[in-house]
Amino acid sequence: MHNGLLAIDTHVDIPWPEGPSPFEDGPRCVDLPKLKQGGIAAVCFVAYVPQGHRDAAGHLAAAGRTRAMLHAIAGMAPPDGSGGVLARTADEIEAAYAAGKPGIVPAIENGYGIGRDLTLLEEFAGLGARYITLTHNGHNEIGDAAIPLRNLGDDDTQYGGLSDFGQSVVDRMNELGVMVDISHAAKTTMMQAVKRSKAPVLASHSCMRALCDHKRNLDDEQLELIAATGGLVQVTMVSNFLRPRARAADVTVADIADHIDYGVQRMGIDHVGIGTDFDGGGGVKGFMHIGQARNLTAELTRRGYGREELAKIWGGNVLRLLRQAENVAAASQKAPLRQPGAMA
Repeated sequence: MHNGLLAIDTHVDIPWPEGPSPFEDGPRCVDLPKLKQGGIAAVCFVAYVPQGHRDAAGHLAAAGRTRAMLHAIAGMAPPDGSGGVLARTADEIEAAYAAGKPGIVPAIENGYGIGRDLTLLEEFAGLGARYITLTHNGHNEIGDAAIPLRNLGDDDTQYGGLSDFGQSVVDRMNELGVMVDISHAAKTTMMQAVKRSKAPVLASHSCMRALCDHKRNLDDEQLELIAATGGLVQVTMVSNFLRPRARAADVTVADIADHIDYGVQRMGIDHVGIGTDFDGGGGVKGFMHIGQARNLTAELTRRGYGREELAKIWGGNVLRLLRQAENVAAASQKAPLRQPGAMA
């Protein structure tokens, strides 16, 4: 059932600043040989920027790291064709798949990388970033995070959701065709971003709070709003998000499938997918690297998912979301801009 699927993993970290080669089968959970082994057509590789101090020096360093990591991700698709293919649109992902080459899809984890400078959104979109996770752990200039960082002086909340600047960020991301990723965001930030965004939002690597009560997971109210607005939740492989206080060795592909089942039942088949968080903490028994992706497909098949449903979960839903973001961007060129503070 897995063979021939256009499978997309929406969240994979890269080693930084140095690490094993992505072109050789090695200790990474995701490299180009493992992608072929696992039958994965495309991967969103993220430029992850840990939250730091929200001052000029911190923002400058975060922007520099984001820029350098996006260049490193693009380097996985060298011009000589020896690696993957840089795939920045839904059509380019499909073209890479048709050519039998892994699609390399750049993304950014943590809007801290843009500081307070909207022009950086244009630069990073130009470098191929297809989504930006609004926050990581710790509040930033865009909005409140699900997990505040006390060592950075965070209170439980700072803005009560999106800041005024954060509303402008969502608007500009819509105009650029960059998907809004609400994983890691506080519920208030997430709910406001969903309502603000003209394009459906993405949770690139999250799980279901009804099955595992973790601050990083999404509750039923959040799931219902995401589904009602056409968005997508990509179930992740982090053991603590899948089962409460579980050791990684005790969590299996069945636990992943449980969260997929719950999402499908609560939101519908069009609103669930897979974002492993490999090389960033993801991995469970039976699915410790991307080369083992077929094990999850086998578990879903045993539960009654057919070919059409698997195609949506593994990649079809992401392609639909990308195209919607692209269409919103095209339409926005003719529409007047909304002003900060005006909620949709």
